Amino acid sequence: MTSNPNNPSNDDDTPKDPLAEMLQNLMGGQGMGNIDPAELAKAAGLPNDPQLLQQMFAQVQAMMSSTSEGPVNWQLAHENARRVAAAGTDPSVNAQQTREVDEALRLAELWLDPVTDLSATGLIGRAWSRAEWVEATLGTWKRLTEPVANSIANALSNALTQQMPEEMKSMMGGASSMLQNMGGAIFGMQLGQAIGALSAEVVSSTDIGVPLADLEMALLPANVAKFGEGLSLPENDVRLFLAVREAAHARLFVQVPWLRGHLLGAIEAYARGIHIDMSRIEDLARDLDPSNPEGIQEALSQGVFTPERTPVQTAALEKLETALALVEGWVDELTAEATSKVLPSSTALRETVRRRRATGGPAEHAFSSLVGLELRPRRLREAATLWATLKEERGIAGRDAIWHHPDLLPTGEDLDDPKGFSERRRLAEASDSEVDDALQKLLSGGYETSDGDEGEASDSKDTSTEKGSGKEPETDESDPEAPTK
Repeated sequence: MTSNPNNPSNDDDTPKDPLAEMLQNLMGGQGMGNIDPAELAKAAGLPNDPQLLQQMFAQVQAMMSSTSEGPVNWQLAHENARRVAAAGTDPSVNAQQTREVDEALRLAELWLDPVTDLSATGLIGRAWSRAEWVEATLGTWKRLTEPVANSIANALSNALTQQMPEEMKSMMGGASSMLQNMGGAIFGMQLGQAIGALSAEVVSSTDIGVPLADLEMALLPANVAKFGEGLSLPENDVRLFLAVREAAHARLFVQVPWLRGHLLGAIEAYARGIHIDMSRIEDLARDLDPSNPEGIQEALSQGVFTPERTPVQTAALEKLETALALVEGWVDELTAEATSKVLPSSTALRETVRRRRATGGPAEHAFSSLVGLELRPRRLREAATLWATLKEERGIAGRDAIWHHPDLLPTGEDLDDPKGFSERRRLAEASDSEVDDALQKLLSGGYETSDGDEGEASDSKDTSTEKGSGKEPETDESDPEAPTK
C-alpha cells in the first residue's frame, strides 16, 4: 500500500501527525531526506521558498544539537532581523549617498553651535543600509528586551508543552532540550522580524530617542528618501533637517555621559518588573496548536502574550516616558532654532516629525505588541515648551546646565506647568539651603536653648562649682541642712 505524503502513516496504517513525522526524521539523523519541503511549507502556511526552508531546517537541527544561551534564541532573532531587513529593497550605500550624509551632518554641527552650550562631538557621520542598522543596534535591542523576552519565551514554551500530545512527548525522548527551547526559538524569530521591520522605518541611529548604537552618528539614506515621499519638499532640505536632529541627539548623549545609561537603565528596570500572567497563558494555551506555527506567530503578533502592567510598572513607565520626552523636547527645540533661518521648510518638517514620533509607525506598533514596551515621547510638545521657557529665563547655558546631573531633570509635574518650574526649583533649593545651614550649625556645636538663648556647647558652665576659682560654693542659710560658714 502506497502511503500518502500528505498523511504519513506507520506500519499499522494509523495516521501520524506531520509535525511528529518531521521531528522523528530530524531526531533520527536523517536530515531532510524523508521530508517534502513543499508539503511542509504548505502545512505551516509558509511560502514555498526552497532557500528559506533550507534555512529553517538548519535552524531546527541547530536547536536540537545545542542549547541557546537563555530561553530566547538570539541567533534566530539576529538571522531573522537580517532576512526581514533585506526582504525589500535594501541596496548597499553608494559613494554619493555617503558623501551627502557626511556633508549634511557636518553642516548640521555648524548650525547647532550657536544654539547650544554643548560642544560638537567630533564623530564621523555614517551612512547605513537597513542591514547595517540591524548589526549596529541588535546588541542594545537584546539588552532592552531580554528580561521580558525571557519571561514570554518561558510562558510560550510551557503553553506549547501543555498542548503537545502525550505520544509526541514520549517520542521526543532525549530531545527535551529542544522542547524547552521551542518557545524561545519562535519568540526569537518574531522579535527578529519586528526589529527587521523597524529597520525599514527609522531614519537615523537615534530616531526612536534612545541611543541604540554606542557613539555613532548615522542616517539611513533609503529611509530618509522614503520619509520625504509625499511632502513636496526638496530632498536636500529633508536630509539636512533630519541630520540636525541626529547631530543634536549625538551631542546630548556624548556630552552628557550619564544620560545613555540613565535611559537604558530605566527601560531595563521597567522590563525586569514585568511579570507574565500565567493564568491568562493557560487559558490561551487551550487554543494553541503546536503543529501550527502560523497560528502561534499570529498570537504573538497580536500581543496575546504581552504582559499586563502592574501599578508599579505603570508608574515606572510614566517616569521613562518623561525622560524620553525631555530628550526629544530638547532635540526638537534645538533643531527648530538651528534651522528656522536657513531652511524654509523647517516649520513643516518639525510638525511632520512631531506627529510621526507621537503616533509611531506600523513596525513600532508591532514591536510594542510583542514585548509590551513603547518608546514614544507622548509629551514631546510640553517638553519642548519647557526647554523654550528655560532658555527665556536662564539663557542657553542655563537651560543646558539642567543636563549636568539627573537630579536636576524636570519631572512630570514640570511638564504640566513649565512656567512654574523655576519657582518650584527655587523653593526647593531654599529649603535645602536651610537644612544645610542647620546641619552645619549642629555639627559645629551651635544650638538653641529652651528659653531661646543661644549658647555654645564648648562654653557651657557647671552651676554647682567654679573650677579653678578657689571659692567654695555658696549655700542657702535658710536651709537647715546647709553647712555653717
